[in-house]
Amino acid sequence: MRTTIELSDAHRAILLRLAAERGQKGFSRLVADAIDAYLSNLGLGHEREAAQRLRGLLSPGAADELEARTRAIRESWR
Repeated sequence: MRTTIELSDAHRAILLRLAAERGQKGFSRLVADAIDAYLSNLGLGHEREAAQRLRGLLSPGAADELEARTRAIRESWR
């Protein structure tokens, strides 16, 4: 996803230099890595992976109920 952020000239220069050292054209991957690290330090950002590790641990009935409730919540967001 593309978005716009404000950076100082100094930060942009550093990011471009670091990206070039990694052999990358732009610094999007660096920004994504920095956000991942920040979220990891907060204990956020990996909920989906944690949920996927639980796959198969619910009984079929409990899994169906969770799926139905999740679907209902998603519908209410729209």
